[in-house]
Amino acid sequence: MASLFRRLLASTFVYQAPSILSALLAIVTLPLYTRYLSTADYGYAENLLTAIIFTSILLRFGIGEAFVRFWFDDEDHARRVDLARTVTSWTLYASTVVALILLVFAAPLSRLILAHEDASLMASGIFGLWAFTNLEVANALLRVEERLKTYAICAVLNILLTVGLTVLLVVILDKGARGYVLGNYGASTVILLVLWVLLRDRVSFRPPRRTVALLRFGGPTVPADAAAFALNVVDRTYILHHDSADAAGRYGFAAKLSTVVIVAVRGFQAAWPPLAYSVTDEAQAARLYARVTTLYVAVTGVVVCGVLLVGRWAVRALADDPSYYGASAALPWVALGWALYGLVLVLITVAGRAKVTSRNFPATLAGLVVNVILLVTLVDPLGIAGAGIALCGAYVVIVFVLYMLTRDLFSVPFEWPRLASAVITLTTIGLAGELLLPTHGALGLATRFALLCLAPPALVLTRVITIPELRRLQELRHQPA
Repeated sequence: MASLFRRLLASTFVYQAPSILSALLAIVTLPLYTRYLSTADYGYAENLLTAIIFTSILLRFGIGEAFVRFWFDDEDHARRVDLARTVTSWTLYASTVVALILLVFAAPLSRLILAHEDASLMASGIFGLWAFTNLEVANALLRVEERLKTYAICAVLNILLTVGLTVLLVVILDKGARGYVLGNYGASTVILLVLWVLLRDRVSFRPPRRTVALLRFGGPTVPADAAAFALNVVDRTYILHHDSADAAGRYGFAAKLSTVVIVAVRGFQAAWPPLAYSVTDEAQAARLYARVTTLYVAVTGVVVCGVLLVGRWAVRALADDPSYYGASAALPWVALGWALYGLVLVLITVAGRAKVTSRNFPATLAGLVVNVILLVTLVDPLGIAGAGIALCGAYVVIVFVLYMLTRDLFSVPFEWPRLASAVITLTTIGLAGELLLPTHGALGLATRFALLCLAPPALVLTRVITIPELRRLQELRHQPA
């Protein structure tokens, strides 16, 4: 078990490191973007970027998830290489054909997604769809072999190139929303080409073959993955069409500031499935799933608590234009939604381990329905905060239904007393600070930050995590992998 935690910590750190760098650079660049992009332009760009990720999920048809799962079913090197070539080839051909078709309909698609016609902005998004889809599969090749150094270098280069290109296009050349989108995915294209060269023995440009088994496994995961991510599309689209592009821009800004939570979730998302599927002993895997879930809730819970307590100061510090300040109303809810998404990932790996992926869709569909109902109910009276609450409500439903549908597939002894203690402790600290402490000024910031510093000791006092466990985790961090 110790070696598994060491692997998880090492890989999660590597996957998180680029995101940490991205978050730090955001502190520098967000004031620039908010100065040169109106809330409407920011809303259009962020809605399109979210739509790209959603469409990519549909386009890949679960082949990436199938690749990660099947890689660990066969230890033969030659067959693994053939599997990688099949996946990269299928993704390349599928993404290219779909991108060419979408380009023909760029103008009507922009009206559908953005609520106004902008064919050139839509074309930029379609280019981004192609680059993002292929890069996701290339990164999966690195993840299954745990080529952490290569992953980290490419990810950091991607971030630096993205920032450079986006600043050039948005700030210097004043290309607005189009520059923002092209800056993001122009860099991704460069890194994709670099990875194709580095992984050339595992990349194929020949027409794909023998994809039936992969698609049969991956296909049932698509509705679930799409429905889960659709929550991030539906809320922004509803705000854009029902309210305004300005409100969508503020909501998108809140989502961007949730990076502090997204860093933890994305690192976990990248590191967890390969480790979870690589453990062959069922009893050991069950204990690992349970302990990791508790640690995940404790860590992300502290981060969300911090966002609730000091988020409004971050909004004012990073928004050059006061029209963005309203983003603070949705920020804690969006951050909590991202944290809940990580729990969805844990339960999805339970189904994936049993190779019964068809049960994911009913759970995510239920969450999507709840999300729509809550959006219609809450956005009018609460604005973008209502959209954030709707997002959280949907993820709570997904987690509950997924648990009920997967608990008979693979029995995980979740540490319910510890999980309950973590939720109660952090909720109490967050609400106490929000209701009792000042909401502005240096005194408010200082007292809230001091209260936040009490959260980790409180988790120890309530035995969510013990001192010996903390010492063991510290030892694992310094041991060679």
